[in-house]
Amino acid sequence: MNPRIGELVDRIRQLEEEVDAELQARRDQFNADFEDRKVRFGAEILARQRQFKVGLAKYLLSARLRNIATAPVIYAVIFPLLLLDLFVSVYQWICFPLYGIPRLRRRDWFVFDRAHLGYLNLIEKINCLYCSYGSGLAAYTREIVARTEQYWCPIKHARRIRHAHALYGEFVDFGDAEGFRRELETLRKKLAEPGRPS
Repeated sequence: MNPRIGELVDRIRQLEEEVDAELQARRDQFNADFEDRKVRFGAEILARQRQFKVGLAKYLLSARLRNIATAPVIYAVIFPLLLLDLFVSVYQWICFPLYGIPRLRRRDWFVFDRAHLGYLNLIEKINCLYCSYGSGLAAYTREIVARTEQYWCPIKHARRIRHAHALYGEFVDFGDAEGFRRELETLRKKLAEPGRPS
């Protein structure tokens, strides 16, 4: 990898860690505590949250018509999402061990913690569950595809791509045939390293 690009990738990772630390400080401000992967709020914070809860009847009566009309379309997407989940999970369970790539743990990609928020009603909690699943599945799928891409074709594109995955910075430059042949096995072996960043 180009040393300058490596430096920039390292800086990006450092900034991501700073963002995580800042988000943790904000969570601490609201007294959110984690026990056995469950969120616990202090009684005072939870009571304050419940003051902002909108009851189901009021929520439904104040819902915009366009939101009600599009809900079936949104929720119909659950079927292709479930199919995608099944296929990428089976793919990584079969192929990754054969390639020497460690399997991803699903629980690292799917976070369902919004149900603990006292200011959400049942419909809002279901909506949050749906979005958490969809976002988690997108991240899980992206990481599986990124690792597959590093194994088979770790070549940068000629054009700039938006929001490249975390492994992309290590890929070989577009048009660098010698670099591709020289680096391919090294990049494949890196996938098996413990503690690989995702």
